[in-house]
Amino acid sequence: MAQTDAPKSGHCRFCTQPLSHIFVDLGMSPLCQTHIATDQLNHMEPFYPLLVYVCDRCFLVQLQEYVSPSDIFTEYAYFSSYSDSWLKHAKQYTDMMAGRFNLDAKSHVVELASNDGYLLQYFMEKGIPVLGVEPAANVAQAAMKKGIPCVVKFFGRQTAQELAGAGKHADVILGNNVLAHVPDINDFVGGMKILLKETGVVTMEFPHLMQLMQQNQFDTIYHEHFSYLSFFTIEQIFKAHGLTLFDVDELSTHGGSLRIYARHAEDSSKPVTARVVELRTREERAGFGNIRHYVSFGEQVKETKRKLLEFLIRTKSDGKSIVGYGAPGEGNTLLNYCGIRTDFLDYTVDRNPYKQGKYTPGTHIPICPVEKIKETKPDFLLILPWNLKDEVMAQMAYIREWGGQFVSPIPEVKVYR
Repeated sequence: MAQTDAPKSGHCRFCTQPLSHIFVDLGMSPLCQTHIATDQLNHMEPFYPLLVYVCDRCFLVQLQEYVSPSDIFTEYAYFSSYSDSWLKHAKQYTDMMAGRFNLDAKSHVVELASNDGYLLQYFMEKGIPVLGVEPAANVAQAAMKKGIPCVVKFFGRQTAQELAGAGKHADVILGNNVLAHVPDINDFVGGMKILLKETGVVTMEFPHLMQLMQQNQFDTIYHEHFSYLSFFTIEQIFKAHGLTLFDVDELSTHGGSLRIYARHAEDSSKPVTARVVELRTREERAGFGNIRHYVSFGEQVKETKRKLLEFLIRTKSDGKSIVGYGAPGEGNTLLNYCGIRTDFLDYTVDRNPYKQGKYTPGTHIPICPVEKIKETKPDFLLILPWNLKDEVMAQMAYIREWGGQFVSPIPEVKVYR
């Protein structure tokens, strides 16, 4: 499939085919990381459609660009270092990459959307030179305080050419949970082609569309995510830009993710593995090359909403208290789509001081420090970042002292004693 320029509104962001098939309609929702300060509670708040389409040519599942990336990512409330399990995942990745691809002091690692340096710090500990590219100045500043060099820019062909011109070609380009955030995916992948050394490696991690559908993870859909990716589709996109996917890992992170490994199509030193062939075949057999596979997802989501609301209504009618844990992006999609406000959740808590003292977008649920849970002793703790359920339940095990129970909303409502 040929490389294309940025699409017009209503057209596929990769192949420019007109979009006519709806994947799921989650109604109207505010931007998920625009947490509300107290003095903003009475102000008008912008809501945008969460209407997701699927292209019937390349099968890219996608949102239209209702808000520009600069509006979303110039200042960002998500700091990766507040998740212990994510830090462990990042360190394991750096150990694996350094060993597998013989990275040393002569190598150069570039991370796209490097956030607060949560990952590059582990390459630096090994003496491997690094560079972060991060558009959000506030989180890039946190990385620079750790001594991690950063470029505060959006990545694409222009930024890649600037870095390449300054001698910053990369042996490894990595990006964790950034590919879905890119509105112009052709510009982004084209930039990686420019910046990558002749025998270099790209790794990208992103939530796997197959898992999103099988596990009913509709709440991972929000405006900051422009694309929802299958291996079937991402292989087409990389191929269009002269990059070959030669390996893939299936990960448990974020409810089920892929880590793809790419190289220049001309680089014959890294043969395509059996894992690539197997996953490609499995997705084709599951129907990811057939539009009918995608359009049934919406009914599944409606049923999940009804079951969650039934649980909340029954619990509150019994006089029980419910609070939330976390204020993540997926939590805000869930709260807004299901209409969950302080009539169901008294408050939610978050470890990130940047969010504390503010309110969730749209639903205006207070975001408090974690310590508040010990003060109020709620009956139920609704885990909004359900992908970190085990970590949260271990950290918050003390709620069992007063008979508190955990609730995970996805893939369906489940109570843990």
